[in-house]
Amino acid sequence: MPLKINEEQKLALIQAAISVRQWAYVPYSHYPVGAAVLTSSGKIYDGINVESAAFPTTMCAERVAIFKAVSEGEREFDAIAVVTENAGSSCGACRQVMAEFGLETLVLIADTEGNIREETTVSELLPGAFTPKDLPSL
Repeated sequence: MPLKINEEQKLALIQAAISVRQWAYVPYSHYPVGAAVLTSSGKIYDGINVESAAFPTTMCAERVAIFKAVSEGEREFDAIAVVTENAGSSCGACRQVMAEFGLETLVLIADTEGNIREETTVSELLPGAFTPKDLPSL
């Protein structure tokens, strides 16, 4: 069952993702993405996409936000908001990283006006996800 967050928390998370988009480094795609993750401790960590001329080394906003939170000791997430101009969905790599920290994490995909275009869970975005339970025990 997905964790429930209230409307005020949803709006704060989306606003954080909207606000941070201005810092996206996107000289190649010109597609700024903002993300914000709400941890179970109640903190919000944001992230933006950072592109590189060596395209495979580009980092998505969702992973930046999650990695910031993890680097501060967070391991449990209630929700993540992803904001783009056209409410584009997260890539496969981001979905896999989200799955690492909770299949029932709420995912809000919104446009730059704050309209939620999709409200789902990580498990719905990545059915059959490979998770730590799939690794052999040592």
